[in-house]
Amino acid sequence: MYCSLIFIWVISGIVFKETDGYVVNEKATANNLLELLRPMQTDLHVIRQDIHAHPETAMKEIRTSALIANKLKQWGINVTENVGELGVVGTLKSEESGYSFIGLRADMDALEIIEQNNVSYISTSPGVMHACGHDGHATMLLGAAKYLSEHRNSFRGTVHFIFQPAEEKRNGALAMINDGLFDRFPMDSIYGLHNAAGIPVGQFGTRSGPFMAAPDIWNVTFRGSGGHGATPHFATDVTVLAAQFILSLQTIISR
Repeated sequence: MYCSLIFIWVISGIVFKETDGYVVNEKATANNLLELLRPMQTDLHVIRQDIHAHPETAMKEIRTSALIANKLKQWGINVTENVGELGVVGTLKSEESGYSFIGLRADMDALEIIEQNNVSYISTSPGVMHACGHDGHATMLLGAAKYLSEHRNSFRGTVHFIFQPAEEKRNGALAMINDGLFDRFPMDSIYGLHNAAGIPVGQFGTRSGPFMAAPDIWNVTFRGSGGHGATPHFATDVTVLAAQFILSLQTIISR
């Protein structure tokens, strides 16, 4: 619920551009928004636990994307499905005309991890779990979408709710971009956030400039000749070389 509030605050409380500059919605204080969001809390819990119980890995988020699309449609939000294969984009216009276009983004995929929690909504997919919290990310963006759909007078402009597949390892963002995400859904800026277990409930962190790291994948090929364990002097033993290479890479950071 707090994270839905942050997304809503971006739209309703911080700034939304008009022709004569920037305006601030003074009514969109944290306490006011929390009270308005509180009646949604039970429904959001149900949605989050449903997604958690039915995790899907990268580019397999068929059930998840369908659930999200159906919820958005129920709330009167225009929905475009299959953006970048399984991505979903909901588009909502304000009650009064506006000239800003803002994107709010969340991811949907789970990880190949065996869940060992003892909860009623434990994963029903063997070996797959929402261990990174994307079930929460999708739910909080749905919460923001529901609130804004019921309060179209709280902002001016257009909001695109972007639900991205395959954040973990299958280039879901690139797939959506290559499918014309920013051409089909123009945006002046786009916002996203990630849960962090070490931050107290009700707080969030941000900073100027680069914030979060991202992994990349590259390949190294070691070429040599194999051999028999009884005659190692006839082989170049690239396995030992590869092991030494891996250990040396670690010292770039640690030393």
